[in-house]
This record gives sequence, structure tokens and C-alpha cells, in this order.
Amino acid sequence: MDNMIDVIGSLIDAKSKEITELSDRIWETPETRFQEYQSAKVLSDFLEDNGFSVERGVGGIETAFTATFGQDKPVIGILGEFDALSGLSQKEASDVREAIEENGNGHGCGHNLLGTAGIAAVVAIKKLIEEKKITGSIKYFGCPGEEGGSGKTYMVRDGVFSDIDVALTWHPNSYSGVFSFSSLANYQVYFSFEGKASHAANSPHLGRSALDAVELMNVGVNYLREHIISEAKVHYAVTNTGGSSPNVVQSDAEVLYLIRAPHIKEVEDIYQRIINIAEGAALMTGTKVTVRFDKACSNYIPNDTLNIVLQDKLEAFGLPNYDEKELSYAYKMASTITTEEIDSAILDAEKLSNYQITEQFYTPDYPFFNEVIPYAKTREVMQGSTDVGDVSWIVPTAQFFTTCFVAGTPLHTWQLVSQGKTSLAHKGLLYAGKVLAASAVEIFENPKLIEKAKEELVKQTKNAYQNPLPKVLQPSI
Repeated sequence: MDNMIDVIGSLIDAKSKEITELSDRIWETPETRFQEYQSAKVLSDFLEDNGFSVERGVGGIETAFTATFGQDKPVIGILGEFDALSGLSQKEASDVREAIEENGNGHGCGHNLLGTAGIAAVVAIKKLIEEKKITGSIKYFGCPGEEGGSGKTYMVRDGVFSDIDVALTWHPNSYSGVFSFSSLANYQVYFSFEGKASHAANSPHLGRSALDAVELMNVGVNYLREHIISEAKVHYAVTNTGGSSPNVVQSDAEVLYLIRAPHIKEVEDIYQRIINIAEGAALMTGTKVTVRFDKACSNYIPNDTLNIVLQDKLEAFGLPNYDEKELSYAYKMASTITTEEIDSAILDAEKLSNYQITEQFYTPDYPFFNEVIPYAKTREVMQGSTDVGDVSWIVPTAQFFTTCFVAGTPLHTWQLVSQGKTSLAHKGLLYAGKVLAASAVEIFENPKLIEKAKEELVKQTKNAYQNPLPKVLQPSI
């Protein structure tokens, strides 16, 4: 495999300019959930031009697509994302907060990198299938709407992943290591209240305030927090306050809730209690509440068999090296990262490695973490959610992180957007592409790994998967 490591490294390095330009094009046109029209076109066109059979609009989602090369078994899937976040517009390579467009979108989770690393991997694997006569097929999944949309959950519901044997993916971060823990399942739900408008001074008794209902609901849910499991999290955003005139009783108001817990059943239980609170708020205010389910995703099931393969390749390729110009910029960016943010990243890294981090992992005089995180099985749960979870329930799935940003850079921040179009991020993206490609090749060459991974998945899930989305629900922009 050592020679294959060199071969894969050379193949991806040879394509590095094209791949990083793809990533930058997506960074330059940040599009939010299910509106990634340009990004999906750029990636799918590139794959089609490189000899893949492309199917667009899969899973009933306009911006979802698959690209396949080969007709043999096994089939390995590589998952890619390309959606951005609202409100995170930021100039590239800047160490100060500076929007390109006020309140514009930005790639605050690095999905411009995430999707293109998968492209690098599948293009390299295609060449190896052709030249090294590797038996099997490679399939890239263009997965939209991960941020607040659970695009993969819809795709799972519609059978898009049903023909693959394993799935591999990754995520940009400020450290490198295997994604060895579970994640939180979630529901996202709108609660809309309808009341009656009136003059707030002259005839308040004739009005029924929808905004009062939203506020009472939020107070009730805040009291609920004390009486749900400690691992659960409940977030909300008021999406409609009913207007900006205080002298009008607000007739319409809306709040969006995101409910998280380690398992879907726990999410469902909390959700039902929140519905009761909403109905109580409506009763108290004489308003009517409508509940609109927006999206959901399951918790992630890590696969130890595949994780070991990923870890081996992370260590084989090793962390990126940086030149003086890159380090100069990195030190400037590192000065914007707080000690608390670095400590938080180290804590996450410790959870990944089951608390086996060495003292050399981080030294304050260097702007990057120094080691690939050791791999260990863990019962820890990531305090966030991913729609990769639903894929992991139906097919053995593994994912990892690579270093794309300076140490401690938090996700969903201007600092991450700023770094996402620099050579620091490009090096992490190419590193990830190599790890994905090499891992896939090892799995192709060792079919027993697939059998073992599938057996492990059955033991974990007992084939009890139920898609958390209502059957009639369709993705919404």
C-alpha cells in the first residue's frame, strides 16, 4: 500500500490546481440550503467532463446529484456538500471581520472544501480503476442542504444510497482525526401563531397577540429545560415578530425551534412536550397555533472497521506543511482566536481520542495543532448534528477531519470563512482527498472489510432504522 500512497498523492497533486479552483468558485458564490444551483452545476459538470455518468435532481431535490464510474461491485460512495450559511459574508485572507456583502452568505463551515475533496478522490479512484484494474465502482453524492436542511435524510428516504456498500466522507476543521463519536439527532419545527390585530392603546381588549403567544411559549420551553435529559439541547429563533409597530396588537408571529438529543425517540418525546407548551400559549392568548415540521436527522453511527482504515491513511499522508508566507498569515489569524476557543477545540480533540492527547498536540508558539489525533473507540456524543447520521444507519459510514484552519478556529465564524479560500484550506482539502482515495482503494482491495463493516452496523442498529421525516414532507428553501 506504501506505493499506492505515493501514486494517489501524485494523482491528486497533479489535479490540485483544478480542484482548488473548483473550491474557490464555490466559495465565491455561497448558496444556502437547496439553492446551491451554481455550486451543484460546477461540480456535476466537472465530473461529467471527467468521464462520470451524472444524474441530477436525485431524491426529489433540484440541487442533489450523483456521479458514477464503473459497473462492478463493490460500490463505494463518497459524500460531498457545498452549501453555505447566511449572514457570514467575509473577505478572503483577512485577519479582521470585513464583509464582502452586508448580511450576505459565506462558507462558514468549509463546505466549499468538503465537496471538492470528494471530487479529487473520485477522479483519482477512476484513474486507478482504469489503469490498475481495480474491481469496483465509485459513486460521488452531491448532497445539498446540510446546514438546516438535512438533505441527506431526504435522499436516504428516497433510496438514493441504496446501491452502495460503504460511504466515506470528511469535514474541514482545525485538527485532523477520525470522527469516532455519535452526534445528536434533531427536529426543526416552525410554530406559527395567528391572533387578531387591534389598536394597542384604543382597543387592546379587542386584539389577540400572536407575539405574546410566542413569548409565552419561549418562557414555557425555558422552564422545560430543567426537566429534560441533560444531553438534550433546545434552540429557537423568532422568525416573525408580527411587525415593527408597537401600537398594533400583532396578529401573526412565528418561532422556529431546533430540538436535539442523542436519539430520535428522545427528540420526539421532547417535541411532543413542546407542542403541548405551544398549545398552552395559544390557549392563554386566545390565538391559534399551527405546527409546521421543517426537517430532521438521525444520530450518527460510527463504524470502527472503517475508522481504522481512515486513521491509517491520515497518518500515512501526514499533516500539511506550510511555507513562510502561509505561516505569517496563520500567525495573524491565530491572534484572533481566543484561549477559550483553543481550549474548546482541544477538549473536542480529547473526546475524539478518548482523552489520549499528548502535551505536544498544541504549543502556543505555533498556529496549528501538531499531531494527527490518535484513534480510539469512544462513547462520547458530539454536541451538534449532521445528516450523515441517516446515511450511517443504512450503510457502513466513516468520516474524518483534516486541518484546514489555524488551531481553535470555530466553525460558523468569519475567521473560518476568511481562511476558506487560502492555501491553508487548500492543503487541508487535498490532504482529505488523498485520505478518501487511499481508504477507498484499500476497501476495494480487501472485500472482507466491507463484510465486517456491515456486520458491525447490523449489531449496532439491529436493522431498526426509521427515517425521521414525515412521508409527505418535501425540502423547503
